[in-house]
Amino acid sequence: MAVTATDPIKIIFAIILPPLGVFLEVGLKGHFWLSILLTLFGFIPGIIHALYVILKH
Repeated sequence: MAVTATDPIKIIFAIILPPLGVFLEVGLKGHFWLSILLTLFGFIPGIIHALYVILKH
């Protein structure tokens, strides 16, 4: 779980538009589609999931 130079940028994108932050981290995989779904259900769950994915990978 090394911190890279792009992590702060991904975190900012995760707060503004959660699926974009996840896309920058993992691409078009399952986490991206789950992030879209969670963001549609509620913006806060989308942000939480995006931050989880970015900080975990």
